[in-house]
Amino acid sequence: MAPGAAQAEFDRKAFLKHLTRRPGIYKMLDEHGKILYIGKAKNLKNRVSSYFRSQSASPKQQAMVAKIASIEVTVTHTEGEALLLESQLIKRHKPRYNICLRDDKSYPYVFISSDQNFPQISFHRGAKKRKGQYFGPYPSAGAVKETLKLLQKIFPVRQCEDSYYNNRSRPCLQYQIERCTAPCVGLVSREKYREDVDNTVLFLQGKGNELIDRLIGKMEKASANLEFEQAATIRDQIARLRSVLQKNFVHGEKGDVDIIACATKAGVACIQVFFIRNGQNLGNKLYFPKMTEEHEAGGILQAFIAQYYLDRQPPYELIVSHPLAESALLGEVLAQQAGHSVTISTNVRGERQKWLQMAATNADNSLLSKLSDKQGIYARFLSLQEELGCDELPKRLECFDISHTQGQQTVASCVVFDREGPVKSAYRRFNIEGVTAGDDYAAIHQAVYRRFKRMKQGEHQAPDVLLIDGGKGQVHEAQKALAELELNNVMIVGVSKGPDRKAGMEKIILADQQQPLDVSSGASALLLIQHIRDEAHRFAITGHRQRRAKAKKTSILEGIAGLGPKRRQILLKQFGGLQGVSSAGVDALASVDGISRQLAQRIYDTFHYQDGS
Repeated sequence: MAPGAAQAEFDRKAFLKHLTRRPGIYKMLDEHGKILYIGKAKNLKNRVSSYFRSQSASPKQQAMVAKIASIEVTVTHTEGEALLLESQLIKRHKPRYNICLRDDKSYPYVFISSDQNFPQISFHRGAKKRKGQYFGPYPSAGAVKETLKLLQKIFPVRQCEDSYYNNRSRPCLQYQIERCTAPCVGLVSREKYREDVDNTVLFLQGKGNELIDRLIGKMEKASANLEFEQAATIRDQIARLRSVLQKNFVHGEKGDVDIIACATKAGVACIQVFFIRNGQNLGNKLYFPKMTEEHEAGGILQAFIAQYYLDRQPPYELIVSHPLAESALLGEVLAQQAGHSVTISTNVRGERQKWLQMAATNADNSLLSKLSDKQGIYARFLSLQEELGCDELPKRLECFDISHTQGQQTVASCVVFDREGPVKSAYRRFNIEGVTAGDDYAAIHQAVYRRFKRMKQGEHQAPDVLLIDGGKGQVHEAQKALAELELNNVMIVGVSKGPDRKAGMEKIILADQQQPLDVSSGASALLLIQHIRDEAHRFAITGHRQRRAKAKKTSILEGIAGLGPKRRQILLKQFGGLQGVSSAGVDALASVDGISRQLAQRIYDTFHYQDGS
């Protein structure tokens, strides 16, 4: 296309008219032939058509559709084949609008050779070409090295390279510290060495209890033969083995399981994978898939699993934190790839639930750490300056939100971020009083006024940007509150939830503009705004729930002058509870010991004339 030439509009009607209804994959390309998005479909015509008639598409999806210059399709025999081809192409091309797994490394294994008189145990990564047994995969090189270190303390099997082993004339340091039996210089028999290798294999296969039973039998035999030194060595070996098994063994898991949890917030997703092999926890690994917009956790997990197990052997079961839309199809495809059944479970109990919860907690914590990363936060502040057109880089942001239940126990939150992330010591809550129930505008006005009145008194710094969770009405009330305090140097920005209240579709409203701000696609400023808005929302809801819980615990009787704890207790016992007290007349109330007629009248009035009627 010549420079400055307009992009030819994609003739979607002509394309869709002849599009097949068979399963397959579709590639959406821009004017330069670059792939924008790759998807799969059971019915290509129905799926591709949906992109051009959807009224609830997100702004980023609309932007993608606007860039489409052509669509290429590949027809497959089954939907399963389409899923497999989609995963392969996404991993190869990494299109901008797909959820992409950035994981190009092969996983490490523990390897025990079988083509030598004295086998070697070692770290292995890559193609499995050597003869021997491979145990894993492990989540990281560090996890393999830690396992090798533990094994060396329990089973003295050599871990040195063959070039080093073949050129020894005397034992090395590992022999001196009892981490090796020096087969290189003939200080151990093949039978004794093979026994240590077999024990190592049992341990790596998850047969720890069988191994301990075997060692106990050997210890008792040595003791019966009066070989007390050997018996003591085996006893110490059993103690070390029990200690390791206690730390790494997963109770209730006998096979191979991967536990996968996803957390998502502010357009960023974190996936935590725990590896269980032969009943042992081999460790865990974090992933942050590349996304251009907000996705539900189930959709992220679906895309992750399809790409992740494309070139590695899946275990017999995957336990996931969120339901998958195409769980059965994914399990079927993985089973074909693996050569054995693969079950995908969500609702689990007992020990499995504990492990899934642990994975979910780790994912949440890792996501918060990612969002709070100082470099990332600073970059988002730079993006915010650019999007809002600020003359200087903002130093401090404040965000307000309102929470209530049908207008009752209304609480406003104020959270503060600086260039290093949340400043939790500066967070504040305001119990909103004296406004019409459910009037969010008045609640925002009161909260902003109270907060900035204290700021004028020197209690805290002024923010450079004031964010309000709401639309034009809330922004206008915040403006009024600041005007009453004669403050006009604070930029006010509204964060409206947009259509369908979906994350990623927020509208950014400036106080002095009629139309919402046109935020650049993929701008990290939007992630910062979503982060602080979500934090304000969480803080407001927590405060509201605490206030509501406190209100429930406080009886209406406690507000009646002259009615102390003892008299309240007597009343409740006499009338069988608060409902009985509320329906009692003045005479009945006055008949209770310790309740005068004047006090009985006050109690009666409290229940029947609260609104002054």
